[in-house]
Amino acid sequence: MHIKKVQIAPAWTFRDEQGRQLEPQLFSLLGAINDAGKLTVAAKVVGISYRHAWNLLNKWAAFFGAPLVLLEKGRGAQLTSLGEKLLWAEQRVAARLTPQLDNLASELNMEIQRTLAGVKPLLRLHASHGYAVAELARHAEDFQLDLQYRSAEEALASFSRGQCDVAGFHLPSEYLSDVLYDTYRSYLKPRAHKLISFITRQQGLMVRSGNPLSIHTLADLTQEGVRFINRQKDAGTRALLDEMLRCQGVDSALITGYTTEEYTHSAVAAHVAAGMADAGFGVQAAAAQFGLEFMPLTSEQYWLLCRSDAVMQEALQRFLQVLAAPEFCQAVSLLPGYSEHNCGELVDLERVFDR
Repeated sequence: MHIKKVQIAPAWTFRDEQGRQLEPQLFSLLGAINDAGKLTVAAKVVGISYRHAWNLLNKWAAFFGAPLVLLEKGRGAQLTSLGEKLLWAEQRVAARLTPQLDNLASELNMEIQRTLAGVKPLLRLHASHGYAVAELARHAEDFQLDLQYRSAEEALASFSRGQCDVAGFHLPSEYLSDVLYDTYRSYLKPRAHKLISFITRQQGLMVRSGNPLSIHTLADLTQEGVRFINRQKDAGTRALLDEMLRCQGVDSALITGYTTEEYTHSAVAAHVAAGMADAGFGVQAAAAQFGLEFMPLTSEQYWLLCRSDAVMQEALQRFLQVLAAPEFCQAVSLLPGYSEHNCGELVDLERVFDR
């Protein structure tokens, strides 16, 4: 039996003083216009007629009292400053709320499926939010995946308390601080636990298209006039950045915006794309999603932790099959800056934590 899954997505509703309310379809149209540069193409992408798209833009322009799109013969369509602000605001909200909404949707799906006959094996996965992790939910068909987004240390702590079956965390290929190594290592038991190889991903600087401030290195973030957007303190990406700054002798106190935080890679990218910051640090896939330039600086390996005595259980076996399946590997390979090499391979802890 194929079970329909609950999905939760934020939607905006605008209402004026007279109580008039407009539908949120505008955001899809603005995004398509921004990507295509032509109203005819954008309307086709959204699945509406050219006339309906034209009427929708005029309706919203009247609502706000200002045009959202400039249409010129021979030059296509271009978002106005107001149109850009609306689009980026919607994308920032979606990027910031997606992990929490996905967590809630996963909980609701588990409750619904518990009441149905023929329930499939359940696997509880706690992992830090990421593009490849999100792909897992789309490929889990022969088992129930209860995916909850947690920071790397929170996921490992949940695993040690028996609150999840698999925990995800990422280790820098370089710049692995002793503090981070010891923190992760404290949760691991070589005889009782196994690692599952997942993916590798590129981390680096995300800057606006054209790189107008010539930001190429972490030291460039200290230049006058450069505004930075950071990740939250408990994020693995934040720990990686802090260690890189320490190793390269860059004083974080000289970085404007260093204490300003977002909670996902995509939220950081959306912040930069909206013009609210000049640079952020995160994965290449986030930069590509928002049309930003990317300066690769380092890479990291994403690992999944499981119990050795659970490897042969049905849910975990089906999970490993998904990781090694060509469909999932292809989906990961299409993510900019990601590699699925050895995905799904079981690895002894000593091979990774060998200090």
